[in-house]
Amino acid sequence: MKLTGEQIIGTEFSKQGKQTFNALNPDSGGELSPVFYEATAGEVDRAVQAAEKAFPIFRGKTPNERAGFLEKIGEEILALDNELIERCKAETALPEARLVGERGRTINQLNLFAAVVREGSWVGARIDTAVPERQPLPKPGIRQMRIPVGPVAVFGAGNFPLAFSVAGGDTASALAAGCPVVVKAHPAHPGASELVGRAIIKAAAASGMPDGVFSLVQGQAPAVGMALIEHPLLKAVGFTGSFKGGKAIFDAAVRRSEPIPVYAEMGSSNPVFILPGALEKRAEAIARGLAASVTLGVGQFCTNPGLVTAVKSAAFEKFVEKTGEHLSVLPPGTMTSCRVKDNFAAGIEALKETGTVEIFSAAEKGEGRCAVPAYLLRSEGRNLLKNSRLAEEVFGPSTLVVAAAGREELLEIAAGLEGHLTATIHGEEEELVEYRDLIALLERKVGRLIINGFPTGVEVCPAMFHGGPFPAATDSRSTSVGTAAIERFARPVCYQDFPQALLPDELKDGNPRGIFRLVNSTWTKDGVE
Repeated sequence: MKLTGEQIIGTEFSKQGKQTFNALNPDSGGELSPVFYEATAGEVDRAVQAAEKAFPIFRGKTPNERAGFLEKIGEEILALDNELIERCKAETALPEARLVGERGRTINQLNLFAAVVREGSWVGARIDTAVPERQPLPKPGIRQMRIPVGPVAVFGAGNFPLAFSVAGGDTASALAAGCPVVVKAHPAHPGASELVGRAIIKAAAASGMPDGVFSLVQGQAPAVGMALIEHPLLKAVGFTGSFKGGKAIFDAAVRRSEPIPVYAEMGSSNPVFILPGALEKRAEAIARGLAASVTLGVGQFCTNPGLVTAVKSAAFEKFVEKTGEHLSVLPPGTMTSCRVKDNFAAGIEALKETGTVEIFSAAEKGEGRCAVPAYLLRSEGRNLLKNSRLAEEVFGPSTLVVAAAGREELLEIAAGLEGHLTATIHGEEEELVEYRDLIALLERKVGRLIINGFPTGVEVCPAMFHGGPFPAATDSRSTSVGTAAIERFARPVCYQDFPQALLPDELKDGNPRGIFRLVNSTWTKDGVE
């Protein structure tokens, strides 16, 4: 498929912008063809206008039609075959096996949401039947369900060119809810974004979806994203990326005359706590697992374990030594862009400048313009308690190991944490019970707790929660992974004393959808008598 570098505005292609840019190969630093055009404010406006026009038609599609659309997107992505994988490799330097797996995850997400839409219970239908004879006042008949919010903007992530990008979880969940989507492609992989965008448009046509149900705009300039966020017809935003980028989008959305929700996942250090018993018995195994987790994907995961705390002891010293040994034999890896590499280097330098962190690197240099070594860093608990900067995310293959003076200092460190996506505890069965207070502290700090594992790798399933308290995310109640993600792009509507003919099928007495509903305080699939 020939790439054109144009905006995809529904079924139209547009290149009105005068500013252009090229994707860069992270290994060589060379420019990749073709030239991509920066979207103009007018093109962004047309994309959102098209989404608004498509909304009443798209939300009126049957669940089977919407589910079929999601499945067809997956089929069209798979049909791109090696062309998509090769373009992703050229733009991100990610290995083929990783990209093939990520493509599978992307398709699986689409199919998972298709199943959710078909089953239908996600709308959260609630029915309280009327009691006209109630005294002193009659009780009206009240029914409630979720409906789609309207056009949604999605910002593609730089570290996942497929699973958190154009057809990733945010797009899949928004389309599943019945919301047209305008995607702002990540400028690091515009070619892969265009390929997937074209696949979605092809799937929309084959599925009978309205023109404007999906659009894709490109651009390096912040003005492109801001024009999208500030558009008065936009109703919600999904974002995965840095704290700086997510916070800027959130602030812009709040300043609007009609503020809209921003569901931004902004990364974290994902603290790991190793209890004394586990350290005594499994220092070698934990060190090996930590080194593998830190360097997975060259550390470019929002769930990278960047902060490790344990009580200082001989076992702790062994653990630090073994972690360093495991990291030292791993070759440097190429990051997805030199901008990410430069930010990583700046983060390591900032820690060095505190004067309280000892830094070890796995190697001096590596092949490739954007290659970096892994870093093991060490500090004392008292330093972290005095300077919370030590706990902030450094996006890349590094981890800071902190020696706590004792149990109380370890708990004090946990209590002082900001919001994170995950927290991990390594412990023996009996001591995990003894550290219930640590678990209680961490429940307030993160969205996912892990026992005797590592946080990298986010299973896509109904029970998964990928989010957390600020600054890990802008809304601690929402997830960007798992079927509950669909709820971000829907809102409840209550129908009072409606005749059956005017009610949505999900709320009719006979329950023609056959979904679970809360009828007079009881969950059931039965009809209303």
